[in-house]
Amino acid sequence: MNPAKKPNPLLEIGVTILVPALILMKLSGENHLGNLRALLVALAFPLGWGLWDGWRRRKLNWLSVLGVVSTLLTGGIGLLALDAFWLAVKEAAVPGLIGLVILGSTWTRTPLIRLLVFNATLFDVDRVHKALEEKRNVELFEQRLRGATVMLAATFFFSAVGNFILTRWIVSSPAGTTAFNEELGRLTLLSYPIIAVPSMVMMMGLMFWLARGAKALTGLDLGDMLQG
Repeated sequence: MNPAKKPNPLLEIGVTILVPALILMKLSGENHLGNLRALLVALAFPLGWGLWDGWRRRKLNWLSVLGVVSTLLTGGIGLLALDAFWLAVKEAAVPGLIGLVILGSTWTRTPLIRLLVFNATLFDVDRVHKALEEKRNVELFEQRLRGATVMLAATFFFSAVGNFILTRWIVSSPAGTTAFNEELGRLTLLSYPIIAVPSMVMMMGLMFWLARGAKALTGLDLGDMLQG
């Protein structure tokens, strides 16, 4: 496969969300795979996908790394039979820590909005900066980038709070039980439409707000600023 080619997003959703959820909900219990084996098989799919994605790209992708770490933590909670509260903490901690790092970068020379949104993959960065320099709007654009960084951090904080509430609402059974696996499967299914989709919509809105500001400050059309 061409390393630059992006995988089918529907395939990714199926491998990392639908298949693990169905395994946890339908194949747990002594009459099927058993609680522990079902948990390990289900977690093997997102774990394998994350490792394969890193191999395919031939470099570490921080989102894939976080996905692998999150999967391993979930497996650890299940293997150690920890209280379901710690699953909620884990679900909130990953996006919460990312949000804190992004927010902290606001006071540095390189806000992380440059890495996550305003990057050379999405925008023709050199062309935008050249137009900003010509119109002497570089500082105004930097201020807008810092504001966008705060808003980007807010999307991760929303995800953290939403994950914690959703996990506490759905998962209440002790780890290592059939009920825990089934609840974890339902959590996996519901977290995508309830948390992930709104977060993506917020991210798209942020990109539109940033592009609109760049258009006003550079005089360039959106098509001229985007790559390709």
